[in-house]
Amino acid sequence: MKEVIESIKKVYKYTRGYKKYLLFYVIFVPFLSGISIIAPILSARQIVFLNEASYEQLLKVSLIVLGLELLRNICNYFSWQNLMIYFRESMRILKMRALKAIMNIQNKSLDEIPSGVIIERVNTDCNKMADIIPSIVDNLLGIITNMGIIITIFIINKILFFFLLGGAIIIFIFKNIRIKKWFEFDKKRRSQNEKVTSFIAELIRGLRDIKVLNANKSFLNETESRIKASNETAYIGRRSLRRYDLLTGSIHDLLNFSLVIIGIILLTNKKITLPGFLAIYLYKDRIYNMFNFYTSLQEQLEDFKLSSHRVFEIIDGDSYERETFGNKVLKKAYGDFEFKNVKFSYKDNIPVLNDVSFKVDANTTVAFVGKSGAGKTTIFGLLSKLYQKDSGTITIDGIDIDELDEDSLRGNMTIINQSPYIFNMSIYDNMKLVNPRATKKEIKEACRLACLEEFIESLPNKYDTVVGEGGISLSGGQRQRLAIARALVQKTEIILFDEATSALDNETQKSIQEAINNMKGEYTILIIAHRFSTIVGSDKILYLEDGKIKAEGTHNELLKTCKGYKKLYELELKNN
Repeated sequence: MKEVIESIKKVYKYTRGYKKYLLFYVIFVPFLSGISIIAPILSARQIVFLNEASYEQLLKVSLIVLGLELLRNICNYFSWQNLMIYFRESMRILKMRALKAIMNIQNKSLDEIPSGVIIERVNTDCNKMADIIPSIVDNLLGIITNMGIIITIFIINKILFFFLLGGAIIIFIFKNIRIKKWFEFDKKRRSQNEKVTSFIAELIRGLRDIKVLNANKSFLNETESRIKASNETAYIGRRSLRRYDLLTGSIHDLLNFSLVIIGIILLTNKKITLPGFLAIYLYKDRIYNMFNFYTSLQEQLEDFKLSSHRVFEIIDGDSYERETFGNKVLKKAYGDFEFKNVKFSYKDNIPVLNDVSFKVDANTTVAFVGKSGAGKTTIFGLLSKLYQKDSGTITIDGIDIDELDEDSLRGNMTIINQSPYIFNMSIYDNMKLVNPRATKKEIKEACRLACLEEFIESLPNKYDTVVGEGGISLSGGQRQRLAIARALVQKTEIILFDEATSALDNETQKSIQEAINNMKGEYTILIIAHRFSTIVGSDKILYLEDGKIKAEGTHNELLKTCKGYKKLYELELKNN
């Protein structure tokens, strides 16, 4: 219970700007409670007046009932409206908090989290939390309302009161057992749903490769197998819960029948008046409802506890390592940076970079060469703090990157990788996404420098052309050039190319090389490439092997002094 209260406090803290809507909802409750208590008594009087043929009295009472019902409907509408606003905003705030927290998780931890886990927690669990909060309030107020009705039943007839109370306790015991079963089942169900969602997300992302590999059947069979396992768990759980529902439903029907028998005996012996019995009969479900509200509240609190644990584990839990930044502001980087004795390992303390040191001057082009796994891409990841170094120092313009705030660090560099992500929007909007203040003139100039202008102008909708999810309507080279143009629009001083030309044909590679050449001298450019044609003109080339920099110099210098570099170069010449 303590965990639930702490979670509710957190949610309230996040949504306190909208607490007035929850307050308005609570204000309407006394009116609704009062009407709920009065309505059955008046309904009982209607039956008596009808039986006695007192039509004038019946009409008066009916008008009062009509007025009360209209008032209840109006109160219900406004209370519901305020509750829905609170629900809507709570859901938005929780989802945004979760997404911001995910963006702040270190890549080292993110690499180990299946995407389905994140999707389920951001979508399903945040929705559940937002939905449950008003329901918890609703059930608490329902309990308070029905307390008034229970007191009314006690005043009318104590025998029927204790009979109904005993029956309600029996139903409550069985429902309490049901809640424990539900919690166990729901935990398993959500875990399996995460696995199914993760697999389907992977299937959709890899759909093109699945088709090419002719693996449709095997993937569909695997998906069906996982869905069946999830559905089987859901079926077994719901079947067990349904049995408890049937049992409590049967007990409820038996109690209603017994109430009528006891009522007849009391009426025969003049221990209760007909209006009194009719009022209690109309009230009978309210005493059960009070316990139903309580068991429902228990169920929702358990549900809330599970959802909030899963969501707050992402938002502020210790399960995942968080990115940390300093508070120094560097509005415009000059472009110098340096690695000093940097060490890094992804896991199991197996070093990927081992005591790496080098310096890059502003507005120069530096390339990194080495076999796969030598640590080239890791250098880019550490420079942008996608990963946190184990030891050593990395500086930009003489400032330790650990001291810089996030905008100062990442706002001053752009990484263009082998498969840049292009968003499902127009070319123009893809550009505006990284720099909302960019003008059309600046965007066109960036596309010209990236050797993309001619292609865009050939399109029917030109810059308004929607390129599809992941830039699916573009070729690999066009996506690369669009990513380069996007980097230029971002106006960062440092641009990192990570295998940006490795999957392209020679002609496209030449276009990319031309785009890179257009930027030389104006930016600090770092290049990782397997194709030597991309890097031979670099001001400096660093050769990496086994996580260490073995040699550095120009292309011609390394051919003379570095056997490893020369071997890679000759291997490419041979393959070509």
